[in-house]
Amino acid sequence: MIPVRRTLPIRRALSGFVLASLLAAAYAAQEPEVLTPHSAARLRGVGSAAISPDARWIAYVLSVPREAGKDDDGSGWSELHVLERESGRSRAFITGKVNVGSIDWTPDGKGISFLAKREGDKASSLYVIPLDGGEARRALGLASGIRAYSFSPDQSRVAVVAEEPEAEARKKEQEKGFKQEIYEEDWRAARLWIAKPFDADSKPEPLEIEGSLHQVHWSPKGERIAISRTPTPLVDDEYMRQRVAVVDADSGEVVAEIANPGKLGEIGWSPDGEHLALISAADLNDPAPGRLMIVSASGGEPTDLLPRYPGALESFAWADAGSILYVASQGVWNVLEELDLAQREAGPKTLVPTGGPVLAGLTLSDDGQHAAFVGQSPSHPGEVFTMSHGDAAPRRLTDSNPWLADVRLAQQELVRFKARDGLEVEGILIHPLEREEGMRSPLVLYVHGGPEAHHSNGWLTGYSAPGQVAAARGIATFYTNYRGSTGRGVEFSKLSQGDPAGKEFDDLVDAVDHLIERGLVDERKVGVTGGSYGGYATAWLSTRYSDRFAAGVMFVGISNKISKVGTTDIPDEEFLVHARHRPWENWQLFLERSPIYHAEEARTPLLILHGKDDPRVNPGQSRELYRHLKLHGRAPVRLVLYPGDGHGNRKAAARLDYNLRMMRWLEHYLTGPGGDPPPYALDYAEGGKATEAAAASEAGAPKDS
Repeated sequence: MIPVRRTLPIRRALSGFVLASLLAAAYAAQEPEVLTPHSAARLRGVGSAAISPDARWIAYVLSVPREAGKDDDGSGWSELHVLERESGRSRAFITGKVNVGSIDWTPDGKGISFLAKREGDKASSLYVIPLDGGEARRALGLASGIRAYSFSPDQSRVAVVAEEPEAEARKKEQEKGFKQEIYEEDWRAARLWIAKPFDADSKPEPLEIEGSLHQVHWSPKGERIAISRTPTPLVDDEYMRQRVAVVDADSGEVVAEIANPGKLGEIGWSPDGEHLALISAADLNDPAPGRLMIVSASGGEPTDLLPRYPGALESFAWADAGSILYVASQGVWNVLEELDLAQREAGPKTLVPTGGPVLAGLTLSDDGQHAAFVGQSPSHPGEVFTMSHGDAAPRRLTDSNPWLADVRLAQQELVRFKARDGLEVEGILIHPLEREEGMRSPLVLYVHGGPEAHHSNGWLTGYSAPGQVAAARGIATFYTNYRGSTGRGVEFSKLSQGDPAGKEFDDLVDAVDHLIERGLVDERKVGVTGGSYGGYATAWLSTRYSDRFAAGVMFVGISNKISKVGTTDIPDEEFLVHARHRPWENWQLFLERSPIYHAEEARTPLLILHGKDDPRVNPGQSRELYRHLKLHGRAPVRLVLYPGDGHGNRKAAARLDYNLRMMRWLEHYLTGPGGDPPPYALDYAEGGKATEAAAASEAGAPKDS
């Protein structure tokens, strides 16, 4: 990682400015007037932001994608920038081929702490860079890498979470070729380590705390640390069994146990150190943490501060010992609200109502008067926003993609409709960029995963989400928050439990029917796509409802509910908050709710894509559906695997490949000739088609059935 110097010689600065201006002008001239897969792949976005204790500065992480085909392949870079809150002037602190994460301000506000793997590091280490200039210094490094950290109030110590180091004997065995893995048994727990920062002579020692640690938060009083821990580091435990405790900072003795129910989100100390607030699930069967709870620091059962809240808490911060600010989702919108704990029966005070930017990641200054967020809207991805007490609305401070101002974007509309059983369901429609009066357009139904997730009325275009790219090509996209989605309270998020592919996916068909009835959609040209649970929906609608869909693009999706349970790393999470039954309790239900069971009915051309190293939904799920469809031979099908990627593509080349394949498949069957699939080879140059050489390479290859 390369820290940016604070001062430059005048000649270098001027020449750099001129060069940057020329490059920016040339780059802008190349930008299309509509969004394309290639321009979408260049989108930058703010991933996180943190306001300084004195409110003068906001540090933020800017995500910068690699350029597929030119840069070395891999995930994007994460840079550290700092802006002055009042003026909005931003400075680059650490840029280039870097990956900065977990940013925070040191308690004295004089530096920015972060985790990164820099030159000379074998694993992720803790660094601090001074606000007033200078190089970033390594505060602490551990052989196994640091996952989370928290400074003591006086900064004399730091608590970090890191995995137990591998035994030397085991390392020697591996060097001799004994690299066997004992599935779900040979794990190493994550421990809590206390160290003196910037002291190379001190040797950190782990505190003896039972379990594997995740979160760590040092008390403002200095003698205690709040942690979250699980029985093992396995993903299923992290999802379902993460519980809060308070430990003594010197001995590691557990001094308080917090009986939070179900899934866990953020934890935060009250400024006086007397209480902890947390975002938790309502109970063990609640699909997502979204309830604001408070508990004494001496332990016990948390109290839900907003029972039956009609949304879901996303992030929070203590304004003072008696009030909490939070960002919450309410349907497709977000709100900023304040709760006075002494008068909570009166309900929260709304500071930012629905209809504004979609906010996330709330942080507050020490006096509780100034806030920083990451915000997005239908016209831009994540940017830094700020708001002070008394302001009418949040103020945007960054513009990470100035070229977007010259790109024509299609209309984005909130749509509400009644499902067949009368339940009101919401969705967001991105219209085609060009629509003639009375014209019915092709439609892509985009289905979110989870299903404990939801679409907000913000930026909805990505490498796997057609959005504005499809709109520019005359295709509408509808994002449906079907039953089981978050953002509308616990009851709504539980409506799909125990009924996989039942009413939850009927909502999707009803969404299409609503748009057809409005005269917006051509019922003969409807496609469907989505990943994970959205991939399950895609597979289901392309088989069970095949007569309704002209094309499908399935990503890391489920095709066999029985084998899914036997191959996933989250079988208990699936049981407790989704299926609510084990397969052996009703084999027939699990079988009949599997897309492979309906493969004989499939007439929908289906493109299947999957990360080859996916631990969540085994790629065998995609292979099963592909094989069943091939054997029946009644619908075109193609399977694409991405080596080195897991439950979603992270590498630049794989993301671009995915977007190009998805759009070509959808266009071929919704606006093109249909019939046999398009060639499998791609020309990755911008605006390119399948090349003659690529087409020739397919000569003689068997056609997809």
